[in-house]
Amino acid sequence: MNLIIIIVLSVVMVVMAITAIIHKKLAVAVIATGVVSLMASVMYLLMAAPDVAMTEAAIGSGLSTIIFFYVLNKIRKAK
Repeated sequence: MNLIIIIVLSVVMVVMAITAIIHKKLAVAVIATGVVSLMASVMYLLMAAPDVAMTEAAIGSGLSTIIFFYVLNKIRKAK
């Protein structure tokens, strides 16, 4: 069962990574990057590494996405 979940998470991560690279809108790319990081944290949790999962969820998915949107907002206001 764990293997199926890990495979599904991996496929979602690859699709979101491709979406982040290809998509024209920056907001969609930032959200896709956050989803990749969130899926990675769930995968770490399934692999019995809760400390790494918590760090990835807090820093990778949460803080990085907020910082990206903050910078994106600053860039839009500067134009």
